[in-house]
Amino acid sequence: MVITLTKSAVNKLETMKLKEDQSPRIDANIAGGCGMSIKFTLVFEELRRNDTIIEYGDIQIRIDRFTKRYLDEETQIDYTEEHGFLVGESFASSACSIEVD
Repeated sequence: MVITLTKSAVNKLETMKLKEDQSPRIDANIAGGCGMSIKFTLVFEELRRNDTIIEYGDIQIRIDRFTKRYLDEETQIDYTEEHGFLVGESFASSACSIEVD
């Protein structure tokens, strides 16, 4: 798994003042039932013991096992003033399965 950060994302992360026990972590927000959508966000939360740590220079990005299953092999994190941190691409599936006897 490869996580890349744009220059603007690196600059923003380097200038942010985080609490000592907080770290940036990619989080998957899943919605839907029959057909699902996944949106990735960058959150700043307490460290979790089982997170995977991806180091990018002095910056550590954490990913939990659940989120890691849905990320692409290569995921980019960008930052814009208008939208904040943008993580990878969202995923949407309209597939539904119906079991017929």
